[in-house]
Parts: sequence; structure tokens; C-alpha cells
Amino acid sequence: MNAILWAWFVITAAAVLVWTSRHFQLSKASRAMPPLDSSMYSNTNGTLPTISMLVAAKDEEANIGTCLQSLLQQDYPHLELIAIDDRSGDRTPDIIDRLAAGDKRLSAIHVKQLREGWFGKNNAMREGVELAEGEWLCFTDADCEFTSPRALTVAMRYAQEKRADFLSVLPTHQANSFWERLIQPACSGILMIWFNPLRVNNPRSAAAYANGAFMLMRRSCYERIGGHEPVKTELNEDIHMARYAKAAGQRLVVVSNQDLYTVRMYASLKQIWAGWSRIFFGCFGTLQRLLLSVLVITMFSMLPWIGLVSGLVAILTGSAAWPGWHYFTWLAGAACLAQISVMLRFYALNHSGPLYGLLYPVGAVFGLGALLNAIRRVGGRKTTTWRGTTYRGSRVATAAETQA
Repeated sequence: MNAILWAWFVITAAAVLVWTSRHFQLSKASRAMPPLDSSMYSNTNGTLPTISMLVAAKDEEANIGTCLQSLLQQDYPHLELIAIDDRSGDRTPDIIDRLAAGDKRLSAIHVKQLREGWFGKNNAMREGVELAEGEWLCFTDADCEFTSPRALTVAMRYAQEKRADFLSVLPTHQANSFWERLIQPACSGILMIWFNPLRVNNPRSAAAYANGAFMLMRRSCYERIGGHEPVKTELNEDIHMARYAKAAGQRLVVVSNQDLYTVRMYASLKQIWAGWSRIFFGCFGTLQRLLLSVLVITMFSMLPWIGLVSGLVAILTGSAAWPGWHYFTWLAGAACLAQISVMLRFYALNHSGPLYGLLYPVGAVFGLGALLNAIRRVGGRKTTTWRGTTYRGSRVATAAETQA
């Protein structure tokens, strides 16, 4: 028994070091990659290349109008906007057609049938690119709202400054409920286990990440990685495109934003659960990575709190027969304090409000559950329904599989 407790003691000591080091990582990232905001590059002259902006939408009547109108208000001088209706059964195609009729910069495409061997969004974007004429391609989602008319200008200037071939501007999350504000940053933090932005932006590191809400890339980069063909059966095509780009020697850059655009990922607890399970499955990809992520969250996010409670109970009830209980309890308390101090900063950076960081352990438990749910999907044994289409592994599910 004492051997187990001493091992727990060592893990807790490691947790103190890990959480303390994350303070330094946050500070370093803030200095190296300050978020983009609409005041940047206001006095910069120079040529801006043409951009083809592509938006795919399936049953997005609640969002597509706001998204397209915010893009039509961009001050970018050389903008081509292509909206692709992906087999929608609601008013999405009507909204796209109405807006396209009123502005010649906007073209409408209607996908009537899913191409065999392709997933919905990837097929829609492929069809859009076939008509695009821009030197740069920018991919976004229908639930994004561009809150600054300078969003594209700032992003392009930043890409030019960093000599990026592939720039992904991370969204500001619009969170309207308690659960969104609590869980979204916690799950985003889990992604950082594998996708630390400092490593992603380092050309010498193999780490690669992108967020499909905003991916701006040179056409030559898009063609270099084979377009959407290599990711045609991926639900997280953004991560995989980033990996292909970096492997091909393209300059990949990710950066957050302050006021350029927002997205509301999920509106209900059920959607949050299904969405983050899908994200973890698609981003981490392998059973080994998922299991290691579960281990990391358990060791460094959960065990310090379990240790603190266990130590206090043992001391207060007089059952602390192990001589190290008092030291262990103090150490567990230090690990918990370090953890919360980091999450106060991280939640503030995610625009959720720092006080939600006090409840990070609850969000971590949810994230741990989503990781375990993602493990169930490994090997294609479980179907995933996304935007009205059900997939099993790397193919569209049959009618019988959908009903099962």
C-alpha cells in the first residue's frame, strides 16, 4: 500500500511542476503570438492578392445569412466569395441565392448528391475550389460571424508578414450558456496536449494543427497537398490538411484573434458531448494517443484533487497511518492551486471569464468522458452523425447501420 502512495506522491509532485511550467508557456505564447485584432496594419500599404472565400453550408438557415453578410461587409479589395449549399433540406439554398443575386462578388453552388467516397463538407469545398479563381483560398464555416470588416485584411497582412503558406486564425468562441463557458476551454486545453501552438508554429517541429473555421492558404499550398482529395473521408479535415502541409515543407502558422470573428460551436450539453467526442477522435486519431490523453488528464488534472480530499479525510479522521500523509496533502494542495491559477488565465484568454477556471475540474471530468467516448469510435465500430449525414469509419453509413 505504501508503495502505491509513494508513487502517487511522485505523480503529484510532477503535477506541481507541470502546472507551474504552463504559466511560463502561457506567458511565452502571449509574447510570441499576440492575438490578431482589427487595429493592426491600419497604416500598411502594399499589394494584396486575390482571395477566394469558400463557405460550405448544410441545413444552416439560422446562420448562413449572418455569415455571408458579414463576409460581404469585408473591406478586402480583391475578394471572391463562394457559398456551397450541401444538400440542405431547409431554407439555406434560398438564402444563399437571394444574397448572391444582390452582390456580384458572391457565387452560389448547389450540391445535389454526395460524390461516392467523399464526406459532405470535403466534397462541397472541392466543388467550390473548382470554380475559385483567387491566388489564395480561405475556408470557413457557416456558423462563423466576421465581427470586423477588416478581418480578411488583417489576416492576409499577418500571413504576408510571417511568410505563411497556410494560416489558421483560431476563433473567439461565443458562449451563451454556463456549460459552454465551463466546458469549451477545458476541452480546448486537452487539445493542447498534442497541439501546442508554439510547436505548431515551429517549422522544425512535426506538430501540426488548424481550425476549419478559418484556413487561409496559398493556392500553391493547396495544390501541393493534393487539395481535399487526401482528406475526403476525414471529419476533421482541418487537422489532416495542416499535417500534410507541414510534411510538404509548407509554412504553417496558427494565431488566435481578439475581435475578428466568432463562432458558437455548440448550443446544448448534448451537442457539446457529441461534438468534442468527434473532435478528439478525429484530431488524436489513434488509440495510443487517446489512451495517453486519458492518462495525462487523469494524472495531472484529477489525481491532485483526489489526493487532496483523501489526505484531508485521512488527517481529520485520524486514520493517517502512513507517515507521509501530511506532506502528501500539502503537495496535493499545491498542485491544485497551481492548476487553478493556470486555468484562471486560460479561461480568461478563451473569453469565458476567469472565474469559470475555478470549476476547471468539472470541465476536465467532462473532457475525460469525451475522450473515453472517442475511444469507442476507434476502428469504425461506432457511427457518427454530422450535419445530417451518418458515417461509419471512413465511409458513409448504410441505411441499416444508420438505424442500428
